[in-house]
Formats: sequence, structure tokens, C-alpha cells
Amino acid sequence: MEKTDTPNSSKGLSRQLGLVGLAATGICSMLGASVYVVPFMIQRNVPGIGPNVLPAFLFAALPALLAAMAYAILSSAMPRAGGSYIFASRGLSPYLGFVASFSQWFGLSIAIGVISYIIIPFIRDVVDAMGWEAWAQWLETGYVRVSLAIILLWTFVLINIIGLKFYERTLIPLMFVMFALGAIVIFAGFSFNQADFAAALLEQEGRTVPNQSSPFQFGTFLTAAALLFSSFIGFDSIAQAGGEAKNPQKALPTAIAIAVLTVGTYYFVFTAAVYHTVPWSFVAEEAMQRDITAPGLLSYVLSPGWAIAIILGAAIALINDLPAMLLSVSRLMFAWAEDGIFPKQVARIHPKKHTPYLAILISGGMATVGILGSHLAGDFFLGIDIMVTSMLVNFLLMCITVISLPTYNPKVVKDISVFKSRNIQLIFAGLGAALLSLFLVVHTSKDLNAEVGAWYFHSTYVWLIVMGIASLIFFWKVRQLRKNGMEVKEYFKELPEN
Repeated sequence: MEKTDTPNSSKGLSRQLGLVGLAATGICSMLGASVYVVPFMIQRNVPGIGPNVLPAFLFAALPALLAAMAYAILSSAMPRAGGSYIFASRGLSPYLGFVASFSQWFGLSIAIGVISYIIIPFIRDVVDAMGWEAWAQWLETGYVRVSLAIILLWTFVLINIIGLKFYERTLIPLMFVMFALGAIVIFAGFSFNQADFAAALLEQEGRTVPNQSSPFQFGTFLTAAALLFSSFIGFDSIAQAGGEAKNPQKALPTAIAIAVLTVGTYYFVFTAAVYHTVPWSFVAEEAMQRDITAPGLLSYVLSPGWAIAIILGAAIALINDLPAMLLSVSRLMFAWAEDGIFPKQVARIHPKKHTPYLAILISGGMATVGILGSHLAGDFFLGIDIMVTSMLVNFLLMCITVISLPTYNPKVVKDISVFKSRNIQLIFAGLGAALLSLFLVVHTSKDLNAEVGAWYFHSTYVWLIVMGIASLIFFWKVRQLRKNGMEVKEYFKELPEN
């Protein structure tokens, strides 16, 4: 059955996002303050990784690159709003496409709230480093932190509603500022060496760099790579904006490639710069005793002013996550509603701004729940773990979709404009599916074996509950579609109008 035009049709979206705006969306969704923390705190989270952080990071990049190739292939053939949902529902299974993207929407929306909540301590650290102790204490107050996080979040909700032009004018300058401040870390890290650090440590604290050895263990290496893989989550936001991209068949795959390569290179060089100056043995020892960051480690060789600039860079990196991730999750909701498996009202488009304003507002509401949950629970890592699980599943589904597409929906295959060779597609998708399955097993095992206070602190169980809720929604809505006389199987093989 062909889809009919409705007032809520995606043709109301406006294709205004150019290549730079698309690439910035992916880059800002991927880059956050984690680069300032994760490559160093991994010495505590994965004891024994020692000097092998950079090799583990390179290994983590491999499944991410393969998943990105799958996204590029599918986005060239199906450039529509709601990217990953559209790809899986049209190329594999509408059920898997919805439940997986629903868990993705839930995980990312909660993560948006988590990010909003942890931005405030970074701002507090900047204020404190500038000597404004009273303001820093005020920012530490519970209601102040929550209120400012909510204000910050809803500022970017408004920016998303206002329109794509304003979105680009906000995001792109912030991206360049983020890179400029991050470049301070890279420059400083390669300007000093470990002898300079040892001398500074001895002078300031009377300590010497610990002498440790850490033999290579593949299990430890694999666990670290699975954790570092989270650094690459976010490039799929480019595909979610497929209904608003200019020249989408070329722009979407190109933007995905730019985002993954840029972020991967940046993360690697940033981490290498810090470890060039700070010995891994010192990082490992400090991580076991306290929370550490790149600014804190480099503060031994940098002046206070440069340290402030680095902390500010981390804060801006976090802030950049918000507009891009809001765009991503809102377009998922929009695509569901347009397909009729979510209330049709959610697909309403602002008559002047050409944005799915109700989907943006609802996503902002779920992110607000993430802020309140982070504050009340006192632990925001649960939301991040749920996001990682859902994204691993989504990346895996994209690789499987590339494999199944010619059989499931052959008429879409002719529109693929990148990696047209079927053998190359199968190699990329097959290897990607294998590695992503391995990472998913490692991540899930780590979560289920973790010692927590209650069962609901295991992100896997929460993710399964979310998937169960999504299943109920899907089967309820599909039943309604069938009652209306719709041929559901054929319906979900047709692409939306836009």
C-alpha cells in the first residue's frame, strides 16, 4: 500500500543542512569531555592496561569505521529523517528498526540530560581556577546546579526549534572554539616530555614517577577497547538528519567520513600528547586514588592560565553535544510518528521554522528527566551505559541491514552511491557485525558482572525493559494499522516522501 500525503508529511522539512553543518553535527555529537577523562581514568576502570591505551584506542576505531561505512552505504540509498530507524525498518525488519531505535532514543535522551548536568561542575572548575571561590560554591549548590542544567538544556531545545540556519550558526563556531582550546592540550603535550614532568613533580610535591611494568594481556586489552569504543558514538546523528540535508546522496556519506576520521584522529593525537608528557605509570597510580583529567595531569607543567583554558575547552566540548544530540533524537521520534507507529501529532512541523517542534519538545522533556535522575540518584553512569548498549545494538543492526538489503528490499539497492561493489559491502558489513558482536558481549558481560547496589543499576536490565516497552508500542500500533486495512509488510518497504 502506498503512503498517502498528510499534513504531517516529511515534505514539510526543509533541506537546509550543508556539508559543514552535517559534519559538525556528527563531530559535536561524538566529541565531548570524555576525551579529557576516559583515556586516563581507564587505568582505574581497566587495571593493567598500562602503556597499551593507544593501541586499544586504535583497535576500538576499527568496528566504528566499519559501522560508519555501513551508515554511509545506507544513507546514500535512504536519505531520510530518522536515519537508523529508516535503514533498519526498510532493509531488515520494521520491528527491529523500531525497538532498537526506541532504546537509542531513550539512551541518548537520558544522556543529553546527564551531559547537561555534568557541564555545571566544569563551569564551576573554571570559575574556581579564576579565584572566584564564592561563585564556585554557589554553583555547587544542588538547586543551582539542577536549575542551570535545565536552563542550558532548554536553550538548545529552543535553538533546535528556531531552525537549521540558527542551529548551524550556533554549532559551527562552537566547534571551532572547541578544537582551538583542545589544541592547547596537544601543543603542550608534545612541547614537554616525561623528563620535564618528572622534574616538575619532584619540585612541586617531592615525589618521583613510580616505576611499574604491565605485561600485555589480551582480555584486558579487549575490555579497554570496548570501553574506548564509546568515544566514537554519535556519528549516526548525521544520518538522522537525512531529511534535511542538501544533496543528501553525496553529503551524508561524505559528512559521516569526515566526522569519524576527524574525531578519531583528534582523540588519538590528544591522548598521545598527554601520555607523551605524563608517564602512564603515574597516570595509573593517580587514577587508583582519585579522579583525574587531562587538565589536572598537565597542570604540573602548565601555568594556571593555560589550565583554565583547557578546562574551558572541556566545558565547551560538552555544551556542543547538546544541540547535535537533540537534533538526532527528535528526528527519530519524527520518523516513527510519520510511519504511524507513534502518535501522528509528534510529526507536526512548525509552519515557519520547518522543524519537528513537538518531537524536539518531547525529547527535551525526556532529557530533563535525565537531569533530575542524575541529581536524585547521584550516579549518572547508568544512563551512559544504557546509551552504549543501545548504540552497539544499532551499529550491529546497520551492518546486518547492509547484508540483508538486496534480499529484503531490492528496489532500494539501486540507489546506493558509495561502495557499490557487493563484495566490498559484504566484507565491510560482515567484519563490522563480527567485531560489534564481540564488543557487545564484552560490554554486557562487564555490566552484568559489576557489583552494584540493586538490580536496576545494571544497565543491561534497564535496556531490556526499555526494549520490552518498545515492543508493546510497536505491536499495538501495527495492530491498529492492520485494522485500518493496511498491508503492513509492503507499507514498511516504502520510503517516506522526503
